[in-house]
Amino acid sequence: GEKDALAASKSKAFRAHLARIPAYMWVAEDGLKVQGYNGSMAWDTSFAIQAASEAGLQKEFPEMCAKAWGFLAREQVRALPEGDWRHWRQPIRGGWGFSTAEQAWPVSDTTAEAFKAVLALRGDVCLGSVGEAPPFPDEHCFDSVEFLLSYQNADGGWATYENCRGWAWYELLNPACVFGNIMIDYSYVECSSSAMQALVDFRRQFPEHRAAEIIVSVERGARFIEAMQRDDGSWYGCWGNCFTYGCWFSIEGLRCAGRDPATNSAIKRCVAFLLSKQNADGGWGEDFLSCFNREYASRDKIYGCDSGSTVVCTAWALLGLMAGDCADSAAVHRGIKLLMRRQLPSGDWAQENISGVFNRSVGITYTAFRNVFPLWALGRFACVYGPKMGVA
Repeated sequence: GEKDALAASKSKAFRAHLARIPAYMWVAEDGLKVQGYNGSMAWDTSFAIQAASEAGLQKEFPEMCAKAWGFLAREQVRALPEGDWRHWRQPIRGGWGFSTAEQAWPVSDTTAEAFKAVLALRGDVCLGSVGEAPPFPDEHCFDSVEFLLSYQNADGGWATYENCRGWAWYELLNPACVFGNIMIDYSYVECSSSAMQALVDFRRQFPEHRAAEIIVSVERGARFIEAMQRDDGSWYGCWGNCFTYGCWFSIEGLRCAGRDPATNSAIKRCVAFLLSKQNADGGWGEDFLSCFNREYASRDKIYGCDSGSTVVCTAWALLGLMAGDCADSAAVHRGIKLLMRRQLPSGDWAQENISGVFNRSVGITYTAFRNVFPLWALGRFACVYGPKMGVA
């Protein structure tokens, strides 16, 4: 590159980098943020569509759903169908990256959540609301299944970017000052649950395609999740803050594998754990220390809140309880009331505490989470749990 500073500042490469700074730096309600990617668009969109779908909102917001379908259809990664083993990069076709296909590093859980959103909208009449919907042929679905099946590890779980290719003692060589557990890619309950749910959703629409492999894969995933449960009935969440996140995903994973909440001890113990952490105001909340110390960390007051409850943790806990057919409908109802009280006149919810994490010590501000997950919890209560339990 250019050695002269002035010449370098005028170079095409420097100007290209300069133009991308806005994609990585932005000012939130609580200060300047720097992103690890060029955004989290695929991740946020996938959850938003699933929330809207479970709440039955496609007919009310058809244009939004159609636009989201178009985005997800365009951003599926179609490159490297055979991988690039010169750099130990396994096949990535059929996956989704955290943001866009331009970023092109697919992740198991983003792929699974995006695939779930696509399957939720597939064939829906809302797709015709903004003209002809971008195609998403069956072959692209099959590519996603291949991607997810190939990312399952020997222990039955799913890691993030690649299969586990090493041992835990590699962490002794970790050169990073701030990142924990980065030397190999481990299996996580959240990634495993997402992948399992996507495969089960796919099998409902394509019952003949690789059915035997999917059945075996999902059962192996369920056994991994059960093995990862802690003595207190909880699951540690590695990619969200923290135990409410891990518990929700784990219960959903076990449910999709056919575990019955009425008889499955793992689900029953987790429901009891979540109920034990409910605050007096009806909500749930965790300080970021939950992630770092790996112990549930509650506070009397959490940033951005008037109590120790946040709308995101409350929504995650509620989604887990409702997925687990929680018999204490009054406790669930108290959590729902907190979400309704916290909603602003504009329909928004206020930005509160850090809700995301990676590698144990780095917090992520997901601004979409404050709206997506309360909506999802309210939708599930109104359309599924409430009618089932006879509460409104």
